Amino acid sequence: MRLRQVLTMSFNRIVAMLVFYFTCDLPGLNGEDPRWCHSPTLVNGEVTCISPRGGHYRSTLGTRCEMTCDRGYKLIGKSSLQCLANRRWSGTVYCRQERCRVLPLIFHGKYTCTHGFVVDSRCEFTCDPGYRIEGEHSRTCLEGGSWSWAEPVCSDHEPPKIKCPPSRFKIAEPGKLTARVSWDPPVATDTADKTLEVILVGQGPDTDFKEGINVVRYKVYDQARNRAACKFVVRVEVKRCPALKPPLHGYLSCTSDGNNYGAVCEYHCDGGHERKGVSSRVCQSNRSWGGAPAECVSMEFKSDVKTASALLDQFYEKRRLLIVSAPDIADHDYKLQNLMIQKSGCGLELRHVTVIELLGSPPREQGRIKEKQLTSEVAEGLRQAFRISRSYFSMVLLDEHGVDRERFITTVTSDEIFSYIDSFLLDEAERERLELYRDFCD
Repeated sequence: MRLRQVLTMSFNRIVAMLVFYFTCDLPGLNGEDPRWCHSPTLVNGEVTCISPRGGHYRSTLGTRCEMTCDRGYKLIGKSSLQCLANRRWSGTVYCRQERCRVLPLIFHGKYTCTHGFVVDSRCEFTCDPGYRIEGEHSRTCLEGGSWSWAEPVCSDHEPPKIKCPPSRFKIAEPGKLTARVSWDPPVATDTADKTLEVILVGQGPDTDFKEGINVVRYKVYDQARNRAACKFVVRVEVKRCPALKPPLHGYLSCTSDGNNYGAVCEYHCDGGHERKGVSSRVCQSNRSWGGAPAECVSMEFKSDVKTASALLDQFYEKRRLLIVSAPDIADHDYKLQNLMIQKSGCGLELRHVTVIELLGSPPREQGRIKEKQLTSEVAEGLRQAFRISRSYFSMVLLDEHGVDRERFITTVTSDEIFSYIDSFLLDEAERERLELYRDFCD
């Protein structure tokens, strides 16, 4: 039974027991024998003995030995042994190597140690690419089995990398002030993270960019919220022609921005004037206008035509007509209305209105436009066409297409005539232009 217990003891303990197990010589020897007990030894330690017989003796009866272990070893057993009368030491002792606990692995890093996990072993910590040590770079196993310093961590301090596409330049298409620009979104990389959040700041690809310089920015964050950014420029050019000057006694109406590539400018003439030349010009890709500039010249009409339709054709789509009829030139209503018409001549011109007068009865009937006399056939033709009586005062207002739009059988003020024309006969463009020149007649 004793043999089985001995065999199950740990190997190190058996070795120590063998080293420090001292046996005595045969009985009957003198107690003053200098080798009363077996001479003591301690592996990985030191033995210091004091003998009653002096310092040169280490194993005489009564000798006391102090046991100490080397650095990195811990004494197991009594620190002081004495040589007894039974020729044995008062105990057994051995030195066991001290060890620190196994260091855990750190996230995104590793460590290497000089001598494993024994005392005075130094473990150096390193981090994966893109990470940086926070804390001490090394830890040392101390006596007592503890590690120096706290456990470091590997933190992601390196920002990601992002590269924007090269800057873009594009010319706007004809008639447009913007250009559609596209590019491939940038790709961001990071030494630590595989998943990155790329954020666009500004307009994205495949959208219309306005004329000039447009800055597009991208920024990216990794999981540690380290940031990187890049930017590039989208420059859009709109080809432009020199600004067209409006014609004398006329104006221009242009599409788009007025002088950009593809813009069309149409010529319009003020009342009493007609266009001479092209009706419109186009801004071309070479930054010049097509065609020659048009002019607005005084409108000429022939008064010696033979029919009313020939007279009306000259004003078709150019002028509105106000036909004033009276039994004779001395008619009271006519005289009053004629006075008001003369004072409102500027306002009538702004609204492109020409006044035709039909006065009296045959054979002394008169038809005239200002100082120009109309033939009796034309005067009669106008009365027949628009059913204008000679027996009383009346006025007929015709639009630009010669359509009878309003009749007056009593005198009306200029403001009443203007109000009707502005409300029912002018288009939106004419109203806007009239508003610009409203104070002109004042």
